[in-house]
Amino acid sequence: MFAKLYSIAANTFVETVRQPLYGALLIITVLLMILNVGLAGFTLDDDDKLLRDLGLNTLLLSGLFLAAFSATGVLTREIENKTVLSVISKPVGRPVFILGKYAGLIGALLLAFYIGFVVLAMCLRHKVLQTSADPWDMPIIVFGFGGAIGSLVVAALLNYLREYEFMGTALAIVTPVLTLGLVIAAFFDPEWNPQPFRQGFINPQMILAGLLVMAAVMVLAAVALAASTRLGQTMTLMVCTFVLVVGLISDYVLGTHAETSTIASAAYRLHPNLSVYSVIDALNNDIHIPVAYVGKVCLYALLQILAVLMIGVALFQRREVG
Repeated sequence: MFAKLYSIAANTFVETVRQPLYGALLIITVLLMILNVGLAGFTLDDDDKLLRDLGLNTLLLSGLFLAAFSATGVLTREIENKTVLSVISKPVGRPVFILGKYAGLIGALLLAFYIGFVVLAMCLRHKVLQTSADPWDMPIIVFGFGGAIGSLVVAALLNYLREYEFMGTALAIVTPVLTLGLVIAAFFDPEWNPQPFRQGFINPQMILAGLLVMAAVMVLAAVALAASTRLGQTMTLMVCTFVLVVGLISDYVLGTHAETSTIASAAYRLHPNLSVYSVIDALNNDIHIPVAYVGKVCLYALLQILAVLMIGVALFQRREVG
């Protein structure tokens, strides 16, 4: 069973990262991260706090669109084109098929999220320029912008000379290059003077906040895959958006009426509560985020994912694919 699960997951991962829409959304995410540095400069308060808010919300929305479009790409289109018959006609159970699809989808989303978070870390290190006289962070520009452009050039040359698949090659090159660039840049200040690594690296609290956002994206990916067993691309995106919006405001809309209304109480307990994944207020108020809290929320996310995938398996069991 594990060999079949791995084969389906690996094929789904490759199929997902090769989708043109996957690459387009990833590029848009990176560009928005860079654009956020300029947008955050128009606040009358702490610009870097707004930059954190914009960056984490960009990652969440990017994960929403990537999950919805990628899920329909790897499942709905296979059902519509009847290519899924070539898999489930073999001794592969439908639950294994769904779990394999989810594992491959999560692998692709983790890769996109990691690249987006590294770019966010570089933007936070660069900070918002308060005045036009403030110096640019040259190590970040050289290792970040230069590394990304260089990786794309190398991937394009390999595609032209060796006929390597462009998107997969670009991701394989740009991921370690940006990671190494972020680490090296941490040893220098904006003017190339040596400094302690901890002083130039991202705040560990932001890493914990990023893990929580990624957990929320994984829940949305499970919702997208479950919806894709029955719905098309547009409806799947609408379902995921509904789950995200209601999940973020469930404490205010449903939780406050849970004790006085039976319907509100049932909806509050059944609908995934996504507000627990948002710790932006804690970051902005310099409130420490305990590692234990992150662990509990990740366990909560795992239970939500299992419940949604069980619904997805039940929906797919009765889906006519022939």
